[in-house]
Amino acid sequence: MIRKALDKDLNEVEEIYHQVLDYEAGSVGYTNWQKDLYPTKADAKKALMEGTLFVGEDETGRLYGSIILNHLQPKEYGNIPWKIVVEDDEVLVIHTLCIRPNCSGKGYGREFVAFAQAYAQKLKCKTIRLDTYEGNLPAIRLYSHLGYQLAGKCLFHFQHLIWETLVCMEKKVEN
Repeated sequence: MIRKALDKDLNEVEEIYHQVLDYEAGSVGYTNWQKDLYPTKADAKKALMEGTLFVGEDETGRLYGSIILNHLQPKEYGNIPWKIVVEDDEVLVIHTLCIRPNCSGKGYGREFVAFAQAYAQKLKCKTIRLDTYEGNLPAIRLYSHLGYQLAGKCLFHFQHLIWETLVCMEKKVEN
């Protein structure tokens, strides 16, 4: 079940962030995220306060992942030749989709993306946009498989902390 995050979820969301970063430190780093820079508990708390942090909870009550959904497009999105041209408030942006490493491969990423699509419909958005690190091949494959189209690549100064080339993708929302 995916739901809006509650204050009591913040520690567990932070734990998920750390598990992902620790896992990547010991194997292939797909996200290019960096511990204590991004994502952090402060990022989750900011999204919680804005009402844009969502969590996935299993039948035992344990969180398996989180996502931030809002209309905030990084300034670098202005460099991308988006095919679906709409007003800013008609765009839902997927940020920081994160699944516990021991929960990967169970369809939770797909579940979050389906949730984002339903949420975009509810908000009357016309498109969903996202960016992911160019080395995050599993995410790129997942989004492509789910109908997201490549819009372009661009060098980002992510969160004013990390320089990286990000792949930007979009999908039309069917209302």
